[in-house]
Amino acid sequence: MRRTHSVVARALACWNWKCALLGAGARSTVYLAAMARSHSHDGLAVVLVEIAYVTATAGLYAGMQQRALALRSRLLGNLVVVLAVPGLAQTLDWLAHHALGAVAPSRATLAVCIFTVVSALFHLHVMRRGVFLTGSAGRTLADDFRRIPRLLTGFVMTPVKVLAGFSTPEPRDAGPEAAL
Repeated sequence: MRRTHSVVARALACWNWKCALLGAGARSTVYLAAMARSHSHDGLAVVLVEIAYVTATAGLYAGMQQRALALRSRLLGNLVVVLAVPGLAQTLDWLAHHALGAVAPSRATLAVCIFTVVSALFHLHVMRRGVFLTGSAGRTLADDFRRIPRLLTGFVMTPVKVLAGFSTPEPRDAGPEAAL
């Protein structure tokens, strides 16, 4: 019993309440929107399973992501945040829906997978800048929300900056040939 208490205490110490709250609302909305066109009578059950499951687990996953930021290897930390934790979350989410008989249509599953990848990249972007962190590293949720517009702009502009960097011609070397 003591060992179970220790595991639960560690999980709760890692739990990120900010991401649990936001994740449940966002993912449930994605499922609801994707299922609106499917004419499935199980739509409400799928959304209710999603709300309950994500509320219970999103905080734990975000806590794992927050801890990964402290890994010595920045690349490894980034991979854990963007691939490992979301991959685990999606796999367990899929299993939970199947176990409860509230299987989402493939369109909804695909929409949530795409949302998860973009969300993980955004989490990495904002967490590396101190937003949506809990514990001693965190600020208030209100402060996090005040910083979101600038961070969202930076997140959206990152691919634009990368692509612009590829299209900018490199300056020509004005070496000895230029003197001729």
